[in-house]
Amino acid sequence: MELTQSMLNDLLDRIDAPSGSLHLSLDTDPHMLVDRLADRYGAPRTLVLDGFTDPTVDESRGAALLAVLEGRGETIRAWAYGGQWIGAGTARDAQGVVRPVLAAAPRRVQVPATGGTGRDEDWVERLIVITAWTSPPQRPDIDWAQIEAQAGTRLPGDYKRMVETFGEGAFDGFLTLNQEPWTHLREDGLLIWASTEHENLYCWQTDHSTDPDRWSVAIRTFDDDVVPFDCSAAEFICRILLDPHHPFTMARYFDTHWFMNYRENE
Repeated sequence: MELTQSMLNDLLDRIDAPSGSLHLSLDTDPHMLVDRLADRYGAPRTLVLDGFTDPTVDESRGAALLAVLEGRGETIRAWAYGGQWIGAGTARDAQGVVRPVLAAAPRRVQVPATGGTGRDEDWVERLIVITAWTSPPQRPDIDWAQIEAQAGTRLPGDYKRMVETFGEGAFDGFLTLNQEPWTHLREDGLLIWASTEHENLYCWQTDHSTDPDRWSVAIRTFDDDVVPFDCSAAEFICRILLDPHHPFTMARYFDTHWFMNYRENE
């Protein structure tokens, strides 16, 4: 049976809010189910594999899904999505039959206040807390010397830490973190470190006479306006995630935030 995104929406709507599970017909391909969810939510994390639960699974890694499934999971993959955990794979039903399953559970994150005052704050660490990021560093061995040589400049340290920590993906599935800066706006002094599906470009206003860690953020909007902000890249992301009054806020869409990982790293 071909599983479309529209059919997946219908299945998710059948799960009782805020948490519950749905055993699917035996002709549903669980691998296709996981693939369709990965198309939507990014790379999954594995909670249960061949009946064995990952011993590191806790509340920050999707344990709420295991409670919903009452320990019957056979192979369960999970995704963070705002204030929800979404799970899929196979589990035993009440009669002990292993069937494809779809599940949802609340996801709770202790989000700190925007707080902080300037560049002395560890904004990358705040971002880890805001997104409840628990995976190991995704790109610890990235060759910054080569990337900086290609870009023709040193890069801000907070940006490099974000790439090393989070890797390929997008904050709230919206703001895509470039793995190396785009240079095609350099004639305007702008070096692009992130972008969105709304075609806004998140840049630094570069200045070779200034330490890159002191570069300020500038947004090149889809209609070619340039909007400056006196802050670092990591601070900018923290503020748009948490401040509903920020001109580029993402806080109006989700109360709980996450990083959508594009590359599975099991």
